Amino acid sequence: MDKIRIRDLEVYANHGVLPEEKVLGQKFLISACIHTDFSAAAITGDLDKTINYAEVCQLITQFTQENTYDLIETLAEYLAREILFQYPQAQTVDIEVKKPWAPIGLPLDYVSVEVSRSRHTVYIAMGSNMGDSEGYLWGAVDALGALDEFKVNKVSDFIKTAPYGGVEQDDFLNGVLEGETTYTPEQLLAVLHDIEVEAGRTREVRWGPRTLDLDIIFYDDLIMDTEDLIIPHKEMHFRDFVLIPLEQIAPWKRHPILKKTVEELVEDLED
Repeated sequence: MDKIRIRDLEVYANHGVLPEEKVLGQKFLISACIHTDFSAAAITGDLDKTINYAEVCQLITQFTQENTYDLIETLAEYLAREILFQYPQAQTVDIEVKKPWAPIGLPLDYVSVEVSRSRHTVYIAMGSNMGDSEGYLWGAVDALGALDEFKVNKVSDFIKTAPYGGVEQDDFLNGVLEGETTYTPEQLLAVLHDIEVEAGRTREVRWGPRTLDLDIIFYDDLIMDTEDLIIPHKEMHFRDFVLIPLEQIAPWKRHPILKKTVEELVEDLED
């Protein structure tokens, strides 16, 4: 991946825990490394095919001066997010914020923090079998699409399926969406739970009826297994109501553990 580097951009702004830091302000040195593909721009000389580093410098300066945070950690976090949001062709952004005038009463060059944030491709399974099921599914799509940290790329058709798990209940309406996000898996899970709650979701009966069910199926090619979150979803390859709509939008997507494409998993399920 190609890189565009900006080193030690000097910005005078008002960040810090102490009241005088917010009133008087101080100097910050900000560096950014943007991972992108500018091969087309290199060949053609077309500025529109790359990321204009002059514009990025203006963005960093304006954002740093227009916002005030107690911690430079917070500034670095939101700067990285803002660059990813403003420049869709940026895949990863590394930000370093240096504070040369840190009020610690000891001689030093500077203190600094660094963050690295990336754009991730995720697949989310959606289901509903209570009330206006189609409305709940489209509501989830709209809620995710309204977030700065999430972009909806594709949405499958919604299919009607029999309930899973042996609980007597109405048929489900199911679908899958593909999106890009700067959220961590844990942050994304929390966002999905909030959207479920807004739709009136309750968790009383396992595999029971619900207004809205949102599950992370894939997060890039990440493999994780914690108490709260397992990725890829541990039962996705047994569920036609996940695989069939997923095949519609990503038949080539390969399961990072099973090493089979979604198309192959559907064939296995049919067999």
